Amino acid sequence: MRKLIQTAGLALALGMAGTVQPAQTQSVGGFETRASSAYVRDLTTGTVLLDKAADVPLPPASMSKLVTLLMLFEAVEDDRMTLETTFGVSERAYRMGGSRMFLEPTDQPTIEDLIRGIAVLSGNDASVVAAEGLAGTEEAFAQLATRRARELGMRNTTIANSSGWPHPDHLMSMRDLGILAEHLITEFPQFYPYLAERSFTWNDITQNNRVPLLGAGIGMDGLKTGFTSAAGYSLTGSARQGERRIVFAFGGLGSEAERVREAEAIINWAFRQFARVSVGEEGQVMGEAPVWLGDAPSVPLVLGEMGDILMPAIARRELDARVVYEGPIPAPIAAGEQVATLVVDVPDMEPVTLPLLAGADVPEGGFMIRARASASRLAGMIMGASRDVIN
Repeated sequence: MRKLIQTAGLALALGMAGTVQPAQTQSVGGFETRASSAYVRDLTTGTVLLDKAADVPLPPASMSKLVTLLMLFEAVEDDRMTLETTFGVSERAYRMGGSRMFLEPTDQPTIEDLIRGIAVLSGNDASVVAAEGLAGTEEAFAQLATRRARELGMRNTTIANSSGWPHPDHLMSMRDLGILAEHLITEFPQFYPYLAERSFTWNDITQNNRVPLLGAGIGMDGLKTGFTSAAGYSLTGSARQGERRIVFAFGGLGSEAERVREAEAIINWAFRQFARVSVGEEGQVMGEAPVWLGDAPSVPLVLGEMGDILMPAIARRELDARVVYEGPIPAPIAAGEQVATLVVDVPDMEPVTLPLLAGADVPEGGFMIRARASASRLAGMIMGASRDVIN
């Protein structure tokens, strides 16, 4: 068998998700982020729009509190605890500095209180209470959280504490933060609205959510800011416009104002500078491939899923697509089996690959088909040997 490439010129219809307007930081090579590291992914199509040092482990500051929220969400989802479960406040939690929920040693906050204290107020004290309530100690929590992060594919994450307090071993990459944000959004829709609450009051102290641009009319609806001198001003966020949603993470900016401007620029760029393109519907025939020793000479190749991709809005309307498979494909072939890949070349972006499935069953051929194939193969071998002798 050998890899075969069947070129297919596809005229793709654009489905725009917003008005196309130039962003100030747009360049020929893509978005020019001011952040030292950044990651942007379109969840609707699975397209990574921006990757700048996205796999470098860096201090995440309070953005790592998203891991603490994940552990709380899973404890409730798994029925190990409920939103009404209460935790005590240790001296260690009470003495935490930085951003606080202002828990008192005599308080008995519920898990729901702690979720709000972490999601809205970025409370370091609330994070320690949650860690101790879930795992006994913050150190034990850190081990559990690191293991869970690796299970989710967050390969550049090591959790040393529950709050993001500076620690040399406490590290996350921007891609890992994007993976975590996507998981929280898709797997815990019942809890995600906590991350968009504008304010929360505890012990008669009202504090506003630190996430910028909530309610600004551009679709921003959560997740978490961060700041330390090592991490700079950073943000893991998500925004939704129409049917599209993006997640993004960036760090290393010099001020809170820069963080706000960068978040707004990323959202505007991601939604305005890309067009959503339909390659075809699920089950649509995209070509055919030859079959070896089957009762049919070829098998139709159909899209295994709706083929929606993103492309730069200013790019050409015609895209190049290639059908790639190892062929001829040996029988028997079952309908629905992936036998090929559609590779779509997108200008200024990585190629997009979509699975192509067998559109029909192709049983093994009968005796005569196999005999003819064997004879043909034998004849080819003889001809090849004859050429070798002549040469």
